[in-house]
Amino acid sequence: MQIVKDSKRAVKLAKRVLKGRRAFFELKALLAERGDLPEQRYRVGVYFADSDVNIYQMRQWYAPLVELSKTQPVVVLARNAAGALQLMRESGLDVAFVPKVTSIENFIETQQLDVMLYVNQNTRNFQMMRYGERWHVFVNHGESDKMYMTSNQHKAYDYAFVAGDAARARLSKALWNYDVNTRTLAIGRPQTDHLSGEPAYTPDERTVVLYAPTWEGDRPAAFYGSVLTHGEELVRQLIATGRHRVVYRPHPRSGVVSPEFGAANERIIAMLAAANQADAAAQHVYDTAPTLGWQLLQPDVAICDISAMIYDRLATGRPLMVTRPAAAEAEVDEGGYLSVCEWLDASQTPDIAAVLDRVIGDEGARERLGEWSTRYFGDTSPGAPTKRFHAAIDELLARADAERSAKAAN
Repeated sequence: MQIVKDSKRAVKLAKRVLKGRRAFFELKALLAERGDLPEQRYRVGVYFADSDVNIYQMRQWYAPLVELSKTQPVVVLARNAAGALQLMRESGLDVAFVPKVTSIENFIETQQLDVMLYVNQNTRNFQMMRYGERWHVFVNHGESDKMYMTSNQHKAYDYAFVAGDAARARLSKALWNYDVNTRTLAIGRPQTDHLSGEPAYTPDERTVVLYAPTWEGDRPAAFYGSVLTHGEELVRQLIATGRHRVVYRPHPRSGVVSPEFGAANERIIAMLAAANQADAAAQHVYDTAPTLGWQLLQPDVAICDISAMIYDRLATGRPLMVTRPAAAEAEVDEGGYLSVCEWLDASQTPDIAAVLDRVIGDEGARERLGEWSTRYFGDTSPGAPTKRFHAAIDELLARADAERSAKAAN
């Protein structure tokens, strides 16, 4: 048995190495075609050390960063070839490939880079954070009440951009000796200003249900994924009604840890394909689009696991349900929105159609969603989050100028 496991690991490693080499040569050609980036152009950078497997974390920020770059040029410092290649292909942002620490040093010698943004907690972030005379800012890749959101690693950054009052309260409660008033800047959710695009179906009288589960998690406390416990029965029942349309958007990491979880995900995808073949009018959607837009705005109701997807949907103020984790080990913070959310237990999935009818028709729930949306994100009116994001960047650039002036005076 151990020999089989070792063989599988060896094959997996070989595939990863081959993929990395291919990506490197493709990236090298793209970089040669583009040429060098102009010197002394960028004061704002984004650091991304991961491969393309975690590119979803950057995708959250493409549209807001492209908008920012119209007035304040932005560059992404990418450490991994596959990640850099994906960023160059789809982000619309300038990308610097800096695979080695010396590469970082050489690049920052050519740029001022007063503000560095970080979308995750990769341990290689510290290879960039060693450089002073700039602000290191954690922006995360979503807003949620997961344990990840209160990591003590927040203290490693000069500042954190948070969504709003709920995030500040969460950090104040969880972290010792962390001054949220001076270390955080609330920007709302600028991504909501870019929720656009045409739906991947023709709207009709069917009730559209977004089912957006997270992955299985890599430790018991993070077992939030519902694909195995809720997903198959939920989708099966909705297909059977003939009056629902399912938009299935699984987490891109689904199945990377658990083969059983991955197999369940594949069965749901196959189920939707078979339903569309049997009834072309159904137009069920397996959604793998790189960015979110219509998926959050158009569906009549959303079913999400404990993840940032809850809060992306919450920002729209539209009907929402949250799957209750079946694993006893999963840590659930019910102090925020989860204290009043519409929970979906696995035992309810056989009656999901009736459950959703109740939730969609509950006007009181809609009012509560609006109140909680404000608590988490502040002003969500069109353009307001983008304005706050830009203002936060401008404030930090001004602080950088002040620090530099004070140092020169001394």
